[in-house]
Amino acid sequence: MKTKIFTTVAMLGFMSTTAIAETVQDHYKMVITQKPYNVEVCRQVSTSGDKTGDTLKGAIIGGIIGNNVGDIKNGGAAGALIGGILGHNSSKASGGTRTQCNIETRYQEETREVYSHSTVTFSVDGKTYKLKFNK
Repeated sequence: MKTKIFTTVAMLGFMSTTAIAETVQDHYKMVITQKPYNVEVCRQVSTSGDKTGDTLKGAIIGGIIGNNVGDIKNGGAAGALIGGILGHNSSKASGGTRTQCNIETRYQEETREVYSHSTVTFSVDGKTYKLKFNK
């Protein structure tokens, strides 16, 4: 804190006015600076792994073929069984989970205090005034 005395003289009627600075105060504010950086984030996600549809398609096609090939008793049932097995084994569906990775942007924050402004408080003829200014 600084104390300064200001004196002004008015030439009208030999009057003088004295202004006394009571306080000069600096004010600061907090500033946050964000610095971006990238990270790879991996998660386990579930995959569709239902082979039922492929098994059913194989069984239907196998049953149709089994009914139309030769004079085999229960040929449709045998064809459906073999077609179901082949459909299941050749299915591309895989059950379970898999790892899925993505790049994410995150921010590192740095906080610092910087000058904002100053104020001076002073009195003139018994009245107190406060002025805001920048250095």
